[in-house]
Amino acid sequence: MLDLVAKKLFLTRGKGVHPDRLTSFEYALRDAGIAGTNIVLISSIFPPGAKLISKAEGLKLIRPGSVQFVIYARNDTNEPHRLLASSVGIAAPKDNTKYGYLSEYHSFGETEKEAGEYAEDIAAQMLASSLGIEFDVNKSWDEKKQQWKISGQIYKTRNITQSAVGDPQGRWTTVFSAAVLIL
Repeated sequence: MLDLVAKKLFLTRGKGVHPDRLTSFEYALRDAGIAGTNIVLISSIFPPGAKLISKAEGLKLIRPGSVQFVIYARNDTNEPHRLLASSVGIAAPKDNTKYGYLSEYHSFGETEKEAGEYAEDIAAQMLASSLGIEFDVNKSWDEKKQQWKISGQIYKTRNITQSAVGDPQGRWTTVFSAAVLIL
């Protein structure tokens, strides 16, 4: 039986600019280091027992032409000077025999920090609700983060975010953020 539960994953991001929209996306994948792979978008579960590794370590474990399962966020614009972002948030439970969550988020008009915090917030809310941790959605991110830390069930949250300002010449600008799973 084929075991498709990832043992490792790494985070990456990239930006691309080109007159053609698809080529701009290709350049973002190149910048992220995964253009030579066939990426398959999957839903957002951080596998039980999986280890988050560095991008450098992860890139050594993939081969050109391989199929890579990826949770990713992508955004693009050809509007000059428009601020755009893409982010993947992670929330991992303290008990690594349980699964965690990843979130995909993309936006316009938000800084990298704002988009990244929101992506973390989404992932943490999904994890908290699955663990039965109560929280007030109207509280600030910092208040919720403190509440979750007190519960002792959420180990850590983090994000990988790429932002950019639309190309001044109106060429397509693509931002890409991803968690790449290694089986």
